[in-house]
Amino acid sequence: MARIKGAIMTRKRRNKVLKAAKGYWGAKSKHFKMAKQAVMKSGNYAFAGRKMKKRDFRSLWITRISAAAKMNGMNYSTLMHGLKKAGINLNRKMLSEIAIADAQAFTAICEQAKAAL
Repeated sequence: MARIKGAIMTRKRRNKVLKAAKGYWGAKSKHFKMAKQAVMKSGNYAFAGRKMKKRDFRSLWITRISAAAKMNGMNYSTLMHGLKKAGINLNRKMLSEIAIADAQAFTAICEQAKAAL
């Protein structure tokens, strides 16, 4: 029986890693060992970044809502409490978009929240 060598699959695997490391600085894009480490590390950063993105956007929306609420004589926590009591189920993303795009509508929402308290 003929012996099967793994050269083709090894080359394929290495090329895949080197392709992923394309554009990295110095030897990280040329040498397999360094490229493999860099790709693994970048994958960890990408995974963590996808989680951080969600946190960052939520904090941005809260900051925008808070600023708009202060213009209407409320703070963020009382606004959110009033919205919950009034039965207005708008998420923070939509509230921040309304605060930016349509100040009159946001003022109306604030008035409803005040009335529910």
